[in-house]
Amino acid sequence: MTQVADVMTRGVRCLSPDDSLQSAAQAMDELNVGAIPVCEDDRVIGMVTDRDITVRGVAQGLAPDSTPLSDVMSQHVETCYVDDPLEDVAQTMQDVQIRRVPVLDHDEVLIGILSLGDVATKGDLDQAGAVLSEISEPCEPDRSGTLSESGAEGGGSASGGPGRMRG
Repeated sequence: MTQVADVMTRGVRCLSPDDSLQSAAQAMDELNVGAIPVCEDDRVIGMVTDRDITVRGVAQGLAPDSTPLSDVMSQHVETCYVDDPLEDVAQTMQDVQIRRVPVLDHDEVLIGILSLGDVATKGDLDQAGAVLSEISEPCEPDRSGTLSESGAEGGGSASGGPGRMRG
């Protein structure tokens, strides 16, 4: 059985909740990624995406150079453990419609990230297709004009609650 450790990306960079939107955007550009975990002492406390920066930050008129990530990050993050079965984590990604999951060791320390791309290129292509199909379900745009939780797209739990898969 394939485990998360077999396909995940290691050496993931994380940012502090006090880092600015601008520094997060620069890190994403440098790393060519669209999401970065937000950590305190190697413990995941949130996730920030390029969409969070744009929709929760720039669109709301927040100053990119002085707004901390804690103001826009998703705080409810789905995580998994390094030795979890890949099939289980892919199913959770599908169920809560997320593209990436921070990977923890059993001391709850961030050691990597599992992305849909990892599942597709190093895991099971059929499984990745099923996850993508669920994530890509069309939805109606939010035209309420209110700032809301980013939910699944932002890496947060679709249920809005804490998102630990096991533990």
